[in-house]
Parts: sequence; C-alpha cells; structure tokens
Amino acid sequence: MRKALIVYGGWKGHQPDQLAALFKSILDDEGFTVEMSQTLESFNDEAALKELDLIIPIWTMGELTSEQCSAVTNAVASGVGIAGNHGGMCDAFRNNVEWQFMTGGNWVAHPGNDGVEYTVHIKKGSSPLVEGIEDFTVKSEQYYLHVDPAVEVLATTRFPIVDGPHAANGVVDMPVIWTKRWGAGKVFYCSLGHHADVMEQAECREIMRRGFLWAAKERSK
Repeated sequence: MRKALIVYGGWKGHQPDQLAALFKSILDDEGFTVEMSQTLESFNDEAALKELDLIIPIWTMGELTSEQCSAVTNAVASGVGIAGNHGGMCDAFRNNVEWQFMTGGNWVAHPGNDGVEYTVHIKKGSSPLVEGIEDFTVKSEQYYLHVDPAVEVLATTRFPIVDGPHAANGVVDMPVIWTKRWGAGKVFYCSLGHHADVMEQAECREIMRRGFLWAAKERSK
C-alpha cells in the first residue's frame, strides 16, 4: 500500500486544516495510507521520508531549517514524489531557495487579491494529467509566480485581468499547473486554491487527484 505524508499548518488564511482533510479524502479513496502532521519536525527524519511514496506540503509562509530542507529535497531526489497547491507549496518557505529550486516556482503577487474571476487554459496535449479536462473558470486569487524554465506547463492563465504596474509588460500567459523532475522524484504543482472550497471544484479536485497519483513513487511489485 502506498504511503503519503501530509504536513499542514502555517498561515491560517489558506485554511490548511480544511485542505489537508480534502486531500486526505482523495488519497483515502485511492488506497493510500496517509499520515497527517501539524509540525515541520516531520521533515527531520530523512530515512523515514525516503520510505514514503508521496509528500504533500500545506504550509504557507513558514520557516524551514536547512536540515529539514535537505531531508525533503534528498528524499524527493531519491524517488519520493511531492505534490501541492497554491501557497502551501510555492509560497511555503520564502527564504529557502533550495525549496523553490525543487518545487519549480514561487509566488510573488496576486493582483486584485481574492475574488478575481479568471480562466484556466488547459494546454491541450501537454500531458495525460489534463487529458479530457476543458478550460474552466475560478474565482479566487490569480497567482503571479516566478517560474523555473525547466517545468512542463500543463495549464496557464492570462494576465493582466486586474490593472497594475505589471500591465505595462503586456499580455502574459502565467503557468497554473506544472510538473518537474527532481532527481528520481516527480514534482506536481497547481497554483489554484486560496481557500479549500476552490479545490472542491470538480476540475480542481480531479487535477489534484491525478497529480497525486502521478507524483507518487512507483514501487516494484
């Protein structure tokens, strides 16, 4: 049976408790054994992390020690998958560039804040992870990220919708969903989900389900 660790906490505005419960329910349905943790000390034991199939961080604006970061990045490089969404993964540890290097990007702005209505454009043919999913609309924060050029982009959103200094650059198609490799490990990220109810939207839930399954380490039978 596949094993997953969900580590949740940090800034409460992103509803980590509700999101952790939602992600656990998805993994339960897929037959995972899920460990839930509300402490970053769960990242202290590299050997234990390497026994997992999947790590899901839900921890906005935290502080990670260099030892904890090394344990996670080494575990992923060994083949453990990592998957997450919104600020819980790509606004998690702002001062830790190694984390950002592994995850493939970092949040820098959300023009208009919460309640912006925008379209997620699926990049057709980019991956089986988004096959059969059509473009859809969300009403949430629209994340502007600094993104690693190595990522494989599966969906985008178009800026600007809300005016601001960034609009002087013209139209920008910003990645929303991507995958990346980190050593033998697989990285999956989706920028949607300021609040947990966004991830309950059918398209978002299905995308996360597929992302979890894709990222999880494939064990020999």
